[in-house]
Amino acid sequence: MNAFNRLPGFVQTPAGRERDVLRLLPRALVFGTLLLALPSLAARIFFAAGDAVEASTRIQTVDIVAISLLVLHGTVVLTVAIAAFIVMVMKGPAYVADAYPVDDSESPDLSDGR
Repeated sequence: MNAFNRLPGFVQTPAGRERDVLRLLPRALVFGTLLLALPSLAARIFFAAGDAVEASTRIQTVDIVAISLLVLHGTVVLTVAIAAFIVMVMKGPAYVADAYPVDDSESPDLSDGR
Protein backbone atom coordinates (compact mmCIF):
# COMPACT_ATOMS: atom_id res chain seq x y z
CA MET A 1 0.00 0.00 0.00
CA ASN A 2 1.34 3.41 -0.95
CA ALA A 3 1.59 5.89 1.93
CA PHE A 4 0.69 8.89 -0.23
CA ASN A 5 -2.07 8.32 -2.79
CA ARG A 6 -2.43 11.34 -5.03
CA LEU A 7 -5.90 12.39 -6.05
CA PRO A 8 -6.35 11.43 -9.71
CA GLY A 9 -7.11 14.31 -12.06
CA PHE A 10 -6.01 17.00 -9.61
CA VAL A 11 -4.36 19.97 -11.30
CA GLN A 12 -1.59 21.39 -9.13
CA THR A 13 -1.60 25.18 -8.71
CA PRO A 14 1.60 26.79 -10.00
CA ALA A 15 3.96 28.42 -7.52
CA GLY A 16 3.27 32.06 -6.87
CA ARG A 17 4.53 34.90 -4.70
CA GLU A 18 4.97 32.67 -1.66
CA ARG A 19 8.17 31.23 -3.15
CA ASP A 20 9.53 34.73 -3.74
CA VAL A 21 8.66 35.68 -0.17
CA LEU A 22 10.41 32.58 1.20
CA ARG A 23 13.52 33.39 -0.84
CA LEU A 24 13.63 36.99 0.40
CA LEU A 25 13.08 36.24 4.09
CA PRO A 26 16.71 35.36 4.99
CA ARG A 27 17.92 38.64 3.49
CA ALA A 28 15.14 40.55 5.22
CA LEU A 29 16.10 38.96 8.53
CA VAL A 30 19.81 39.75 8.18
CA PHE A 31 19.50 43.27 6.80
CA GLY A 32 16.65 44.15 9.14
CA THR A 33 18.66 42.97 12.12
CA LEU A 34 21.67 45.00 11.04
CA LEU A 35 19.52 48.06 10.41
CA LEU A 36 17.88 47.77 13.82
CA ALA A 37 21.25 47.36 15.53
CA LEU A 38 22.57 50.65 14.10
CA PRO A 39 20.88 52.91 16.69
CA SER A 40 22.73 51.10 19.49
CA LEU A 41 26.02 51.68 17.73
CA ALA A 42 25.15 55.33 17.04
CA ALA A 43 24.17 55.83 20.69
CA ARG A 44 27.56 54.61 21.82
CA ILE A 45 29.29 57.01 19.42
CA PHE A 46 27.21 60.13 20.05
CA PHE A 47 26.44 59.77 23.78
CA ALA A 48 29.98 58.85 24.85
CA ALA A 49 30.92 62.45 25.61
CA GLY A 50 29.57 64.12 28.73
CA ASP A 51 28.36 62.82 32.05
CA ALA A 52 28.92 59.07 32.45
CA VAL A 53 25.65 58.41 34.29
CA GLU A 54 23.54 60.33 31.77
CA ALA A 55 25.33 58.68 28.82
CA SER A 56 24.85 55.24 30.36
CA THR A 57 21.15 55.90 30.90
CA ARG A 58 20.63 57.03 27.31
CA ILE A 59 22.61 54.12 25.88
CA GLN A 60 20.62 51.62 27.96
CA THR A 61 17.36 53.21 26.84
CA VAL A 62 18.38 52.94 23.19
CA ASP A 63 19.51 49.35 23.74
CA ILE A 64 16.19 48.37 25.32
CA VAL A 65 14.24 49.86 22.42
CA ALA A 66 16.58 48.24 19.88
CA ILE A 67 16.29 44.82 21.51
CA SER A 68 12.50 45.04 21.63
CA LEU A 69 12.41 46.01 17.95
CA LEU A 70 14.77 43.14 17.09
CA VAL A 71 12.48 40.67 18.85
CA LEU A 72 9.47 42.14 17.04
CA HIS A 73 11.31 41.95 13.71
CA GLY A 74 12.22 38.29 14.27
CA THR A 75 8.64 37.48 15.22
CA VAL A 76 7.27 39.18 12.11
CA VAL A 77 9.75 37.36 9.85
CA LEU A 78 8.88 34.03 11.46
CA THR A 79 5.13 34.69 11.10
CA VAL A 80 5.49 35.61 7.42
CA ALA A 81 7.63 32.49 6.85
CA ILE A 82 4.99 30.26 8.45
CA ALA A 83 2.23 31.86 6.37
CA ALA A 84 4.18 31.50 3.11
CA PHE A 85 5.00 27.88 3.94
CA ILE A 86 1.34 27.11 4.62
CA VAL A 87 0.35 28.64 1.28
CA MET A 88 3.07 26.62 -0.47
CA VAL A 89 1.88 23.37 1.13
CA MET A 90 -1.78 24.10 0.35
CA LYS A 91 -0.92 24.65 -3.33
CA GLY A 92 0.76 21.23 -3.48
CA PRO A 93 -0.77 18.00 -4.73
CA ALA A 94 -3.98 16.66 -3.23
CA TYR A 95 -3.93 13.29 -1.52
CA VAL A 96 -6.66 10.72 -0.95
CA ALA A 97 -7.17 9.35 2.52
CA ASP A 98 -7.20 5.59 2.97
CA ALA A 99 -10.68 4.12 3.08
CA TYR A 100 -11.79 2.07 6.04
CA PRO A 101 -14.81 -0.22 6.22
CA VAL A 102 -17.89 1.04 8.05
CA ASP A 103 -20.07 -1.78 9.39
CA ASP A 104 -23.39 0.08 9.41
CA SER A 105 -22.94 2.13 6.27
CA GLU A 106 -25.90 0.79 4.20
CA SER A 107 -28.33 -0.01 6.97
CA PRO A 108 -28.45 1.75 10.34
CA ASP A 109 -28.06 -0.28 13.50
CA LEU A 110 -31.54 -0.29 15.09
CA SER A 111 -30.62 -2.37 18.13
CA ASP A 112 -30.51 0.65 20.44
CA GLY A 113 -34.28 1.24 20.12
CA ARG A 114 -34.46 4.27 17.81
